[in-house]
Amino acid sequence: MKKKYHIQTSPFIVPTDDGKLIEEHFGSATDGNTQVSIAHMIAPPNWSEPFQTPDFDEYTYIIRGKKQFVVDGDTVVLEAGQSIKIEKHARVQYSNPFSEECEYLAICLPAFSIETVHREDA
Repeated sequence: MKKKYHIQTSPFIVPTDDGKLIEEHFGSATDGNTQVSIAHMIAPPNWSEPFQTPDFDEYTYIIRGKKQFVVDGDTVVLEAGQSIKIEKHARVQYSNPFSEECEYLAICLPAFSIETVHREDA
C-alpha cells in the first residue's frame, strides 16, 4: 500500500543572485504541486525585491528578525511570531531593510510560479 505521507528531506534550493536563501519544501519546483507551495526563506539585511502583483494568496510567518511589506501603499513591519496573509492581485513589495537577517516561512495558494508572480522591472 502506498504511504499517505511524504517527509521532505531535500527541498529545492531556488537559485538567487541577491543573497536570499529560498528552500522550497513543496511546490511546483520540488514535487510538481501547483496547488500550494511551502518555502523556508532567509532574507539578508538590506534586501528587497521589486514590486509584484501575484495571482496567488501568500501567507508569511516570521521565525526570527523583521520583514517589511508594502501592500497597496500600506507599509507593514512584522516581527518574530507574527504572520500575514496577502491576497492575490495586491501590489506588494517584500524587503528586509533592517540590520539583521530575517527567517520566515512562505505559503502560496495556488503554488508560486514565476509566470504568475508578475514582478515589475527593478
